[in-house]
Amino acid sequence: MSRTGENMDFDALRRAMQENYEQPEGPARNARAEVLLAEAEKLNIPLAVIEALGHQLKVYNYSSEKDRMFVPFARLLRMWDERPEDFDEYETHSLHWVFKWVSSGMVGQPHVPLASIEKWLGEMEHRYRLAGHSERAVRSTEFTVARSIGDLARAERAYTAWLAADRDSMADCHACELHDQGWWRAEQGSDAEALELWRPVLEGEYTCAHEPHAVLASSLVPLLRLGRLDEARAHHLRGFRLVRPMESMRGAYADHVEFCVLTGNEARALELLAERPAYFTDAGEPRSRMDFLAVVALLTDRLTSLGLGAQTVPGPAGRTWTAAELAAHARAEALSLAGRFDERNGTAYVSGRVRERMDQPPLVERLPLGIRTTPTVAATARPAPAASADAESGAGAVGPDLAALLAEARRLSAALHPDSVAAWAAVAEAADDEDLTPRDRAELTDHEAMGLGPEGVELFARAAELYEAAGDPGEALAARARGAYVLALSGRTREALAAVSEPYERVLALFAEGGTGVQQAASVLVGRARILLQRVHEAAETNGAGDGSEALAAAETAARELLALAGPEAGNDVLVASRAAEAQAMLGELAAHAGDAERAAELLTRGSEAFVAAGLPWFAVEYEARLTGIARHLGDAEAAERAARGALEHGADFLEPTGHAQLHLQLAEILGATGQFGSAADHALEASHWADEAGEGPTLGAWARHQLGGFLLRQGHWAEAAEVLESALPELSAQTHGDGAIVQTHWWLGDCLTELGEHREAAEHWLRAAEIARHWPEQRDHAMLAHLAAEALGHAELLPQADQAYARAGDLWRSLGNVHGLIRSLRARAWLAVREEGSGLDTARELMGAAVRACEDEVPEDHEERVQLVAELAQTHRQFGDLVARSTPDDADDEAIHALFEEALAHVTLAVAGFLSLGEDALHSRTGAQLAAGWLEADLEHPGWAAARAREVLAAYAEGDGADETVVARRAEAERLLRATESSV
Repeated sequence: MSRTGENMDFDALRRAMQENYEQPEGPARNARAEVLLAEAEKLNIPLAVIEALGHQLKVYNYSSEKDRMFVPFARLLRMWDERPEDFDEYETHSLHWVFKWVSSGMVGQPHVPLASIEKWLGEMEHRYRLAGHSERAVRSTEFTVARSIGDLARAERAYTAWLAADRDSMADCHACELHDQGWWRAEQGSDAEALELWRPVLEGEYTCAHEPHAVLASSLVPLLRLGRLDEARAHHLRGFRLVRPMESMRGAYADHVEFCVLTGNEARALELLAERPAYFTDAGEPRSRMDFLAVVALLTDRLTSLGLGAQTVPGPAGRTWTAAELAAHARAEALSLAGRFDERNGTAYVSGRVRERMDQPPLVERLPLGIRTTPTVAATARPAPAASADAESGAGAVGPDLAALLAEARRLSAALHPDSVAAWAAVAEAADDEDLTPRDRAELTDHEAMGLGPEGVELFARAAELYEAAGDPGEALAARARGAYVLALSGRTREALAAVSEPYERVLALFAEGGTGVQQAASVLVGRARILLQRVHEAAETNGAGDGSEALAAAETAARELLALAGPEAGNDVLVASRAAEAQAMLGELAAHAGDAERAAELLTRGSEAFVAAGLPWFAVEYEARLTGIARHLGDAEAAERAARGALEHGADFLEPTGHAQLHLQLAEILGATGQFGSAADHALEASHWADEAGEGPTLGAWARHQLGGFLLRQGHWAEAAEVLESALPELSAQTHGDGAIVQTHWWLGDCLTELGEHREAAEHWLRAAEIARHWPEQRDHAMLAHLAAEALGHAELLPQADQAYARAGDLWRSLGNVHGLIRSLRARAWLAVREEGSGLDTARELMGAAVRACEDEVPEDHEERVQLVAELAQTHRQFGDLVARSTPDDADDEAIHALFEEALAHVTLAVAGFLSLGEDALHSRTGAQLAAGWLEADLEHPGWAAARAREVLAAYAEGDGADETVVARRAEAERLLRATESSV
């Protein structure tokens, strides 16, 4: 078709308008509608102009230029008043239909006086009455006007009258009506009632071009207020995907930005702003611009309150904006627009609502979404541990009392609490050196060294000197052992063993003499055992672990020595109990190194349980995490799940973000492997969040999102899965995650997009996956992906590309010896061929014939394979017959039609015979073919043969299950065929 409109007749004009309406919303579509109106005016056909004006009005209404729809409507109305006979039935209906758009659309334009709106509402009521329409649409429009200007009493009256009036052809679709009804109930605080009203739309019972898009957006805040967070997250992921390409849905887009701000997802909200820069300035619909700017103010005020006012953010084009600057600008613009509405309406209602929206507090501190977000907003730091009541009681005007701080630090140290290091740091900050006793200084230095990790070696030595000076030689030796272990952690294992040798020998002698206690002796022994275990780890990394190795034996001896010392005293002291528990866990690790997984699991379980029993659950986390992996290796999913859950529970307050991410991901994989996809998705979601918090979004986070998308897909949550997988894909890399993960992600995306009807996009993902799989040694995945891509291309009406992909798949199936895949690709190509103009049927016959020969040429030895091939041949004949019968040209004469039906019947008869040979296993396939043959025989004027076919089907289901849908359908069709044959006799 010519884009210039040269020689465009009425039919071409109609095609052009339909093509234009199918284009994305926006100025380009609107401009094309204006060109088409000019072409319509050249035809000198009133109906052509009417249709072109209607088209123009529709595209304006669904765009950012809604204010332009009033001119074509006024012209249409004038044409109707002057010559109503120029309007056909459809355009008459359309004219009355768009009255609703115009009347309610005026409310969103503050320059239109309220008196004019009321005049048009009255005009609408008058014209609807003349046309014999129900007042339902009139009352619905009145409700929209009243609620928009703040006349809530009138709105409630109109709402009641709207629901009481009969539905007719002028009523909005069910989906749109339910959206407005639910919105009104949510505004009145009845969130649960609103969601119940929206349920049929959310479940897909009622849909339209803009639903469930708008309902999903409107449901976000009500769901948050009700605490239904999982549903809110799902509605955001599903709904934003629908709203994103629709320019006219700025209000719904704003709802999604608002949701992000209210759930701690400010970075996501900024990304949404960046996607739609025109929304800041598009002035065609002031109401939705006001709503959008109010949400922009909400977001940027939130960022400013978090100390990020100087951060650069997306804003109106032409300059760079900081969050604080945009907050002031957006607030002023939103309130200015609201003021214009209020001036027109004579109330302060709109301004009040805008202020409420801009000033909302967050509803949820953190709601992970599972999608990749650019880290443009600083993560909120974890709050410091709260001080104990004792410490707080010593606080005065100049800060906490030193004695209270010391007492708190010693309390935490005695409990082996992870926050003890921070508590001693508080002591160091509050104290002068002369305020502390030698013992105080020793403990303070010891804990400072603990906080430094590998850099704390020298401080441990200093702590040992201070313990000696304080008269505690046993603790001095323990500090030296801790310093030696730090050497091992920095890779200096040989040096560490030498450093721990003297403290080890001295503490045993001192303990034997009664010069120190079991605590100190156990602390030295555990340091030595840790060093020996570290040596085992290093040997395994270099040479691989081996049962009976020197390092393994030495470490096991040390762990047993520690257990023998600490075990008998474990019930009397927390620290000693922790040493005994650690000894058990060490023995478990060593058993794992020796290849005895069952013994390792037993010992790690004992050690973990001992830590928990001693009131030290945070020490169990490391070993529960290892136990998780071992239990998975042993195939004990229940034990693996139990250990992973224990690690998450016991480490909840102490794990670093990376630890949280790893444990949640482990648990997700365990649950997914046992089919618990909902719970698995929950943990994969948490894993993705914590990975992002840890700065590992491109690595661990991408893998978590990959897994999350798969779990959502398995639950049938196609839109959510697609959003997550699309988010994961840019960060998945062959080097980090393996090309198998990339292929699987593309594969899953193809599955999701197919379910969502986005066939072209699905094909693109399958083709990308196929290109990667092309290089794999095993080619089955390559063949399958090519086949799937071909199916999607066919659904997308890209027929030549689909045929090419099927041909590629067929070649791959042939090379793999997979005759079934080859046959199905040939049949699919045949069906594509008949959709092409010209010699499509001849090509289709050749392809179907090749499929038949592929079946007949294959002679498998296995009986089951022969049975499957018989079924494949029968199905091929059935499809061959259907294809020929459906390919009758519109202009074919009776003789040509008769020949085609005879040809089709021959193939379907062969299909019946093939299915018959397979017995009851192919009953439904056989009866379907029998009925197809019967209808062909009826068309060929063989009523007796057709009736016989019908009776055969009825006899086959004489004792069939009445609840089986196929049985019911086959019987009904057979009876219809019988009646048809009787009427033709």
